[in-house]
Amino acid sequence: MNHENRAAEALDGNAAAGLLSDVFAFEATIAQVTCRGCGATAEIGEMKVYGGAMGAIFRCARCDTAIIRLVRTSRAIWLDMHGANGFCARLKKDGK
Repeated sequence: MNHENRAAEALDGNAAAGLLSDVFAFEATIAQVTCRGCGATAEIGEMKVYGGAMGAIFRCARCDTAIIRLVRTSRAIWLDMHGANGFCARLKKDGK
């Protein structure tokens, strides 16, 4: 697959909200992640996402580094965040 075709298939991170809800007990699309490749910090919802029901790759919108890889099998959910330098999920004002 060439780069032009891949760019046409990219969705924003909000498209993976259902997949993320299987892993996180909070609204993960608004969590802040820092890219290991370029140092940019953005919400997961702002990343480019490639994938489908079985999994997804979340890429930095700035430099295209693969930040998060998430795979769902019949027995487990695998989460690889090697492309992230940091992850911050803000608490709601009531502390939850």
